[in-house]
Amino acid sequence: MGAFFVNLTTAGSVATSLGIAVGNTVEGLVGAYLVNRFARGRWAFERARNVFRFILLAAVLSTAVCATIGVTTIAFAGMARWADYGSVWLTWWLGDAVGDMVVAPVAILWTLSRHVRWEPRKVFEALGLVAGLAVVGLVVFGGILPVKNYPLEFLCVPLFVWAAFAFGQREAATAVLLQSGIAIWGTLAGFGPFVRSTANESLLLLQAFMGVTAVVTLVLAAVVRERREGEERLRLLAVSDPLTGLANYRKLTDALEGEVRRSSRTDRPFAVVLLDLDGLKKVNDRHGHLVGSRALCRVAEVLHGSCRGVDTAARFGGDEFAVVLPETGEDAAWLVARRVGERVARDGEKPAITVSVGVAVYPRDGMTLEALLSSADQVLYQSKARRQAKSRAR
Repeated sequence: MGAFFVNLTTAGSVATSLGIAVGNTVEGLVGAYLVNRFARGRWAFERARNVFRFILLAAVLSTAVCATIGVTTIAFAGMARWADYGSVWLTWWLGDAVGDMVVAPVAILWTLSRHVRWEPRKVFEALGLVAGLAVVGLVVFGGILPVKNYPLEFLCVPLFVWAAFAFGQREAATAVLLQSGIAIWGTLAGFGPFVRSTANESLLLLQAFMGVTAVVTLVLAAVVRERREGEERLRLLAVSDPLTGLANYRKLTDALEGEVRRSSRTDRPFAVVLLDLDGLKKVNDRHGHLVGSRALCRVAEVLHGSCRGVDTAARFGGDEFAVVLPETGEDAAWLVARRVGERVARDGEKPAITVSVGVAVYPRDGMTLEALLSSADQVLYQSKARRQAKSRAR
């Protein structure tokens, strides 16, 4: 509707305005379908391969549909010569394509994440980036140098790289948009490396440059994001158990050593709770290893829901788990251990499972992590032996 009324006021022809409006509508529908179908829709900028798909499907293909319908419409209406069809089509298509490359990513990315949560240092860095964009924009496109048309457009690239590495896709896309605004203003004023004999030719060259720059910046920002996510996954794998999602033995020992150091300074106790999943071998033999793995995950889920933020829950061995409880004495530790055991026993899933528990408290039961784990392990197996004896007596 907007395209129809705008063109109606400028061209004055209902048929021509309707044709252009139809082209714009078809472009949006085709682009939205293709991007949602093949490039993950609004999340297209999270992966480099999807950025390329977005550029191909939205910026190249869907805009070609609009340019074809629009130029054909005005050619039939006598508003453009058929001999100029190619050049008019290229101008139309390039304008729409660069709009998809420069403007659309900013709109999409800010819609996905509107809130800005930066530390003061990051705020100052952002202000520095904006100042850099303004200064470089004026140097390249503002005509402040004695010679107006020096080919200095390459000076823009380091700022886009800075935005991609220091911030992310949203800020990198915004940096490209801000620089584009300065570049358009300067080029129309007759300054910058893209000034030619006509404004149309100048803007075509500028649009080509900004389009390529936008693509490179978006892809770079996506690659940086992928690398950071990969590093985070590796970090988590290094300290977590892949089956249960709990901490692994390495993380457990780090937590225990840290608590030993802290408690030796503060003279405050902490507790270690060991839990052993009873009869895991029988579960595997009767129901299969998938059910056995699920039994381990059931215990892990209970631990996740029973621990405080300062606690560390870990998978200690094949069927053993450990919980480090800072600032916790024996009575409170046993309360946690029994609560976990009760929740595991009545979690409602089949087959029913139980856990045996043992508790050790620093410094009474040991001054090192090895001594604490050994003490808790002895208590655990004493508890397990008593339960087995009661079961046989029945």
